[in-house]
Amino acid sequence: MPFTKLSRATLLSLKGDVTIPSYDPTQISSGIVHLGFGGFHRAHMARYTHDLMEKDQANLTWGITGVGLLDGDRRMRDLLVPQDALYTLVERTATSDTATVIGAVEKVIFAGDSQKDLFDALSDPRTRIISLTVTENGYCLDRSTNKLDLSNAAVAHDLGGNLPPRSIYGILARTIEIRAAGNLPGFTALSCDNIQHNGHVLSDALNTYLSQAKPELVEWVKKNVTFPSSMVDRITPATKPADIALLQDRFGIDDAWPVFCEEFRQWVIEDNFQNGRPAWEDVGAQFVSDVAAYEFMKLRLLNASHLAVAGLGQLSGYRYMAEAMADPKISSFMRALMDRETGQTLSPVPGIDLDRYKASLIERFSNPKIEDTTQRVNTDAPLATLVDSAKDLLSSNKPIDCLALAIAAWIRRAAGVDEAGNAIDIRHPLAEQLKKGASQGRADPTIILAIRTLFGDLGSDARFVAPVSRWLQSLYDNGTQATLELAVKSLPL
Repeated sequence: MPFTKLSRATLLSLKGDVTIPSYDPTQISSGIVHLGFGGFHRAHMARYTHDLMEKDQANLTWGITGVGLLDGDRRMRDLLVPQDALYTLVERTATSDTATVIGAVEKVIFAGDSQKDLFDALSDPRTRIISLTVTENGYCLDRSTNKLDLSNAAVAHDLGGNLPPRSIYGILARTIEIRAAGNLPGFTALSCDNIQHNGHVLSDALNTYLSQAKPELVEWVKKNVTFPSSMVDRITPATKPADIALLQDRFGIDDAWPVFCEEFRQWVIEDNFQNGRPAWEDVGAQFVSDVAAYEFMKLRLLNASHLAVAGLGQLSGYRYMAEAMADPKISSFMRALMDRETGQTLSPVPGIDLDRYKASLIERFSNPKIEDTTQRVNTDAPLATLVDSAKDLLSSNKPIDCLALAIAAWIRRAAGVDEAGNAIDIRHPLAEQLKKGASQGRADPTIILAIRTLFGDLGSDARFVAPVSRWLQSLYDNGTQATLELAVKSLPL
């Protein structure tokens, strides 16, 4: 099939089964600046915002400026700028693909190249929301306290007055300083990361940072910035060359960086915004007074299960999550993890049937069209979902057998070599420390469990260390598949 290079100039010439914006993308202006402009944001918030513009063009003032923060984001910027920030979103079920060109992004910035462009966008009075998807690691937290880790390298760099800022707190502090000095309006800081109470965590950490770096700004923030928490959900694998080729062959679109994701999406947001907000509820988002029950459910059931399956799956030799879920031992383990342990930490969630939700997760993880890699999940899924679940269960003297096996798999993987001797790419701020500790300790997890920023006080709790040690020993002595067989017989799953 002949294909067309995607840009605003070629939109109307696109052929095939693809939906293009009914609004004029040249007319949008940015009311949102998003830090961490990756695939998930483009599949989630940008999709909701696009739908809102489709519904009512009065919403064109809620366009998005996407900001890349990591070195790898330079390439993303270089590929999307010639496309006028347009991209194709392909939503996949097990039997169908639907392609939509998203036009809600006004422009893309790479912070590493232009601090002026970055802070011009962040301090623009039209920017009413600064949103973030920077992963758990980007919040620079001490896991023993869930507070800002002032010794974190990026935070320490910024507290030292060094430029350009390397942490989100350095970036936000400079933004606040510019707005306060110019008597500019405040904004909403909207976290879209998988962290429990993400808005409150962000607020507390930023306040700690400002107290050290710019104490004169603390009062301004109290009066002019809000931090709503949110729960986000949509499985979005990293884009592969095969996805780009499929888009060309099937839909006739030459898009340098499309996004492929599942059909399911969910967004629950605390309604606490400064200077207005988009009416995302008109296109499927849910605004509530307290998001805690929803985010807790998602973190404990989806994110904890995601990491548990990915760790055991990658050690078993499975590249994709759907392959891992096709292994009955792993899928049974996931259901047992939810039923026996992580699900036991939940209270009822308004409007949610938890048994149905668990079943939907198994179905979603098993979708063969969502070629989500175990490597991607192992890199991005927050370890805290497993650690915090174990902490809560132990506080009630409940067993943590499934969680201990999942954490043991995480530690076994951290050694950086699989059972066949193949290298595993460990991408983590503590990657070298993890690889060294896991390699030295092997079946003894205590070196890794002693890292307080990851495990807090649990590393010295025998009720935690003993089952993790038992399972890690089995992973080394018997291998992952045999260990899963032991789990099936002993738990039972």
